[in-house]
Amino acid sequence: MIVFDVMSIGFFDSGLGGLTVLKEVVKTLPQYSYIYLGDNARTPYGSRSQEIIYQFTLQGVKKLFEKGAELVILACNTSSSASLRKIQQEFLPRNFPSKRVLGIIIPTAEEIDRFSQTKEVGILATEATVNSLAYQKEINKLYPDINVYQQACPLLVPIIESGEIDEENLNLAIQKYLNKLFAKSRKIDTIILGCTHYAIIEEKIKSLLPADVKIVSQGPIIAEKLKNYLIRHPEIEEKISKTGKRLFFSTEDSERIRLLTSLFYGEPLKIEVIKI
Repeated sequence: MIVFDVMSIGFFDSGLGGLTVLKEVVKTLPQYSYIYLGDNARTPYGSRSQEIIYQFTLQGVKKLFEKGAELVILACNTSSSASLRKIQQEFLPRNFPSKRVLGIIIPTAEEIDRFSQTKEVGILATEATVNSLAYQKEINKLYPDINVYQQACPLLVPIIESGEIDEENLNLAIQKYLNKLFAKSRKIDTIILGCTHYAIIEEKIKSLLPADVKIVSQGPIIAEKLKNYLIRHPEIEEKISKTGKRLFFSTEDSERIRLLTSLFYGEPLKIEVIKI
């Protein structure tokens, strides 16, 4: 049996978007130790099959457990939509009954009612997240009176991961997807950025929206939800190290990855390459 000196909160993402969530969590809960793993060698996940996304996500979760994570956040909407329920209901009870894996879709859905006045909500997300209908199901389970309109944005993650976020083609892609979304309803007053990568281009998206349309970014929501979760689950919280140690892993090492991590997290990071 492996015994770890530092038990941490793990964050998994298909790439680097999850760093935008981790950054907000660290602001709110700086005392805990964290491990981040981005599967940059195989990103994006959004156009892959549900089964492949599940297998890739499960590999990432296992690796984070190996590295000492007691609790793992799937800081990726695509992974959350395709994998969370199966991991929670099948994998954990058989293999790691004392550990926990949480997603980011349900916590976001829980908060949406306080944003929308018209009860017309738009979702910008990857193809896999849109096809899963996860947001629609979770929002309507909680708020049956809210109408949910989804728009898949297959070009956004590849453009962001390429580092070309100041290029004109990004603005064109955003405008195209917003036009398609508002064609479904002109009453949409709230848009959920249903992919953690999109937080990095939130201001660009805002600049192309009417002033009265609100954007919901997941980082601050997840930070508060995690804080409350740890208060409610002292049996998990007490196991997690309070040394503030932070480790960052990626399945790919390149100059592009190093530049993008600084962009997503807001400061340079030391990243260790890992195989999963």
